[in-house]
Amino acid sequence: MSDIFTKLAYQTFQQGKAAFALAHKNTASQLRNLINPPINQLRTKPLSPDILQLLRQRLEQILETDWQDAQLGVYPESLLFDNPWEDFWRYYPGICLDLLNIWERVNQNKYQEFSPDIDIQNYPNYYRRNFHYQTDGYLSDTSANLYDLQVELLFNGAADPMRRRVLAPLKEGLKAFDAVPPQQIRVLDVACGTGRTLKMIRASLPKASLFGTDLSPTYLRKANQLLSQIPGELPQLMQAKAEELPYRDNYFHGITCVFLFHELPPSIRQRIIEQCFRVIQPGGVFVICDSIQAIDFPQFMPMMENFPAMFHEPYYRHYITDDLVKRLTQAGFEAITTQNHFMSKYWIAHKPEDATV
Repeated sequence: MSDIFTKLAYQTFQQGKAAFALAHKNTASQLRNLINPPINQLRTKPLSPDILQLLRQRLEQILETDWQDAQLGVYPESLLFDNPWEDFWRYYPGICLDLLNIWERVNQNKYQEFSPDIDIQNYPNYYRRNFHYQTDGYLSDTSANLYDLQVELLFNGAADPMRRRVLAPLKEGLKAFDAVPPQQIRVLDVACGTGRTLKMIRASLPKASLFGTDLSPTYLRKANQLLSQIPGELPQLMQAKAEELPYRDNYFHGITCVFLFHELPPSIRQRIIEQCFRVIQPGGVFVICDSIQAIDFPQFMPMMENFPAMFHEPYYRHYITDDLVKRLTQAGFEAITTQNHFMSKYWIAHKPEDATV
């Protein structure tokens, strides 16, 4: 009976997050049309009732999968209710205030605007952008503080359930190393951002050694702050390009990468895959989570086509038709499978046990 009540509590919890996200979007849309109506011209025609119904069904499906994985012991039930409430109440007003700046950038097509005190010279060209038109791109403390909330609002409260879908294939892939003591298992989260995925991996793998890399020093500070709240946790975070990972060959047993590939030029995607192949041990598993692609749900194409215009995602159009299975195969991975959950897609790839690099 307790499981029934817990499941009802989880469903209510998620419904509350979704309701707030929808209310936020509706209010923001109305204000935007009053304050900056030209932005409305970027919008595509409204989604059909059939598409909206499909979205609701897929949201229900991922929440059911999320619950089932907790029941199966992939991660503790407490993770289902983990939400950065303190950050939410502290930083939500900042999201609302920053909307004015975002709308202005959208209207004037400004997507490479940074504060004078931010040095962008040491970052690759593809990174020197105001992704999502947000202030100072990924290079400010404000951006790091707002990011997780922004993503939850964008996905109607389902961002965390989408992130958690990497945990089951990661744990399954690590079974190849059952003979290795748990504390000697090494897992890397590439482009770890605020550390939210790493926090989930910690809940799923309480003894593994966890590592994270990211290009943004402010996001790494945020990740360090988040992970340091876990008793006994010593975050092993490093500022680094994902296409130039600073680790020796065959070092990690598992690697994850969440919501990165759609923000990369095609050549950089390939280099990152090759780097992950290099640093992962033979028999290791590589799990990618990112946006759905055109081949998965053609009926969602209106949303996918509108996304780069509304949120400045310059590499997204190529991403939705990119063959990542082919890229993974070219790098040397095998036994590649894919999954879809709500608005996300997953690639699970394995390094051959007889690989020499």
